[in-house]
Amino acid sequence: MKLGIVGLPNVGKSTLFNAITNAGAESANYPFCTIEPNVGMVTVPDERLDFLASIYEPKKYTPAVIEFVDIAGLVKGASKGEGLGNKFLSNIRNTDAIVHVVRCFDDENVIHVEGGTDPARDVDIIDLELIMADIEMVERRIEKANKNAKGDKKYLHEAEVFRGLLEHLNEGKSVRSYECEPDDMELIATSDLLTIKPVIYAANMDEDGIADYENNAYYKQLCEIAAKEGAEVLPICAKLEAEIAALEPDEREMFLEELGMSQSGLDRMIKTSYSLLGLISFLTCGSDECRAWTIRRGTKAPQAAGKIHTDFERGFIRAEIVAFDDLKACGSMAAAKEKGLVRSEGKDYVMHDGDVTLFRFNV
Repeated sequence: MKLGIVGLPNVGKSTLFNAITNAGAESANYPFCTIEPNVGMVTVPDERLDFLASIYEPKKYTPAVIEFVDIAGLVKGASKGEGLGNKFLSNIRNTDAIVHVVRCFDDENVIHVEGGTDPARDVDIIDLELIMADIEMVERRIEKANKNAKGDKKYLHEAEVFRGLLEHLNEGKSVRSYECEPDDMELIATSDLLTIKPVIYAANMDEDGIADYENNAYYKQLCEIAAKEGAEVLPICAKLEAEIAALEPDEREMFLEELGMSQSGLDRMIKTSYSLLGLISFLTCGSDECRAWTIRRGTKAPQAAGKIHTDFERGFIRAEIVAFDDLKACGSMAAAKEKGLVRSEGKDYVMHDGDVTLFRFNV
């Protein structure tokens, strides 16, 4: 999974990126501090995998990973190349979802490129630039479909679908909010559009704001915006996350407890991302390796096997599966088998989150 962190310059993107990846991207109090996108890999915490590792003591422990990309601050006119905008927009195209950092605190000592805090205005600026970039892409797609229709009439429908979408975009609305037939949306998804991507709004607050975030007026404003487009809102304090990230694991737990927080912002962002993108994990285990594999919810067993190796999918025979909770309750795979909790599943089996799996195959 690849998440692009976007927002106006100087809203806390790089501070948040540093905190969640410990990658040490430059963070300073002036616009365009980030020019090239910084990339950081983060392992996905999974207590289930930790438990399996404690049983098998494997040579290799491989959790799932998320790639975070810190994309330079977008400004008005980015879609027309302002502030190196075209380059930054192309970086967003390669991500699965967008983490849009929005400033939700007042501080006269921290420069705001638009002069003051206003989440609705900030969201509109970024949205408009992404929509403008999508308009250009859709116009090109219509032009191409019209040319192809001269030789093949099936492209007439494609041109019609994208003309309808173009009208929607011209009204300043994102692809996410466009309503059409599922088949038409599948066609639209074949275009590399920006505003079709799921969004998590990271409401970046100061320490006072995060302590009582539900009553934060800026946070409420952001929640209203997100509700209209089916986006998620994650209350977070980038500065606090940076402090948490600098601590040792034991100290981190104590610090979170003192703050009255059960999880760090990173853990909450990972959970939100998985939920937003419809992702789950299945687990494989043994003395060689214990590993978490990320798949889309609804994936069938042979396709899940293909995540490990194409031969597994090609020669799929069956999957031997035990639910993690059952395995943990039994204490070992042998005990789970004795109780008849290890099932043999065929090609039509739909994988569940936490399935501990052994694939049988023959090629």
